Order: sequence, then C-alpha cells, then structure tokens
Amino acid sequence: MSAAAKYTLGRIGLFVVVMLALWPVDMDIFLKLILALLFSAAVSFFLLKGVRDQMAEEMAAAAERRRSEKERLRSALAGEDQAEADTVSGGQADGGTPDQSGPSAEQGRGPSS
Repeated sequence: MSAAAKYTLGRIGLFVVVMLALWPVDMDIFLKLILALLFSAAVSFFLLKGVRDQMAEEMAAAAERRRSEKERLRSALAGEDQAEADTVSGGQADGGTPDQSGPSAEQGRGPSS
C-alpha cells in the first residue's frame, strides 16, 4: 500500500476516533464536526509524521522520474531534429542531392540470389 493511501486512511481514522469521542458531548453536530476536524488535524501532525515523510519521499521520487523521462524525451527529439537538419543542410550545402553510392544505397534491397 502506498504511503499516500496510508496517510489518507490514518487521517480519516483519526477523524472518526475524535468524532466518536465527541459524540456523547451535548452540542450541535456541526460544531462536533468542526472540532473533530481540528483535533484530528492537530493529532495527525504528530502521530502521522513518519507516514507523511514517506509520502513526501515517494512524491519526490515520482517527480524526479517524470523530470528525467521528460529530459530523455527532449534529448531524443532534439537528436532526431538535429539529424534531420544535418541531412537537409548536407544535401543543400553541395548544391545537389546527398550521395547515394554509400551504404544507404544498399538499404532496401533484398538478399541477392
């Protein structure tokens, strides 16, 4: 189970526990809900510190993976664009078409029989 799910379940659990503790108190239900929310937030700050830190580490690792994947894709696209630009400029630089006598001329031919 991910740390985010553990943290969420912990926060909900603390809210329910505090709400049940306030249930016998004679006051308005909305006031009980607000007090339960405030008390559970304060208690979770201390009790769920470890899980919150784990969740932050998981989120940072996921952000780093996305960042590195984005950089990898950008470099791959830049490499293709650069190779394409070299091919186009190479053909125009000598005033003609690129030389077709090299290994690329052999591509596309099937095995000789």
